Amino acid sequence: MVNTEAYKNLKEELDQKGVTLVAVSKIKPVSDIQKLYDLGQRDFGENYVQELVEKQPQLPSDMRWHFIGHLQSNKVKYIAPFVHLIHGVDSQKLLKEINKQAVKLDRVIPVLLQVYIAREESKFGLDAAELEALLTAEETAGFRNIRIEGLMGMASFTSNTDAVRAEFNTLKGLAERWASHITENIQLKTLSFGMSGDYTIAIEEGSNMVRIGSLLFGARN
Repeated sequence: MVNTEAYKNLKEELDQKGVTLVAVSKIKPVSDIQKLYDLGQRDFGENYVQELVEKQPQLPSDMRWHFIGHLQSNKVKYIAPFVHLIHGVDSQKLLKEINKQAVKLDRVIPVLLQVYIAREESKFGLDAAELEALLTAEETAGFRNIRIEGLMGMASFTSNTDAVRAEFNTLKGLAERWASHITENIQLKTLSFGMSGDYTIAIEEGSNMVRIGSLLFGARN
């Protein structure tokens, strides 16, 4: 069930602040996604390659599909033809594969680098040193068919808002540190962090892209 009222209020709030709303539609039916599309939503986030590949042909072609899950290198080829933005890039190996598939398709695929900011073992991402190594690597500079558009991260799952704010602040600090490191294929303009439970703190801490699911679609089973 789509919460139409919540969507309209949230969209208005985010538009005023210049923040992109990615509606997280994983395990939600095509009919619900179409309803949000009909209300004007264009950016949708999916976590699973197979699910995204099944949904994409059933929905309007001007949707902007964001892959927000953990992407395995051998699955890149399935989403490369149409994906709008890949959020969770956390290795040089994955970056290389995305570039390789983009070359075949003669397109440039935008990506975000995932930074590990949470105090939990289950989250993926690069630490500060790994981020530096990837951004400054000669090999990265040679990838002509990807564009590193920014950074993304996920805060710890906790009710401690101070801890969440500190984690977001860490990510913002890294983004600011590398903001001037602009090359042909590195332009760190997007900061993607914040979900249904913590997006207000995220925006206060500098996020300009939030990934919202349960507020729009209701809780997942």
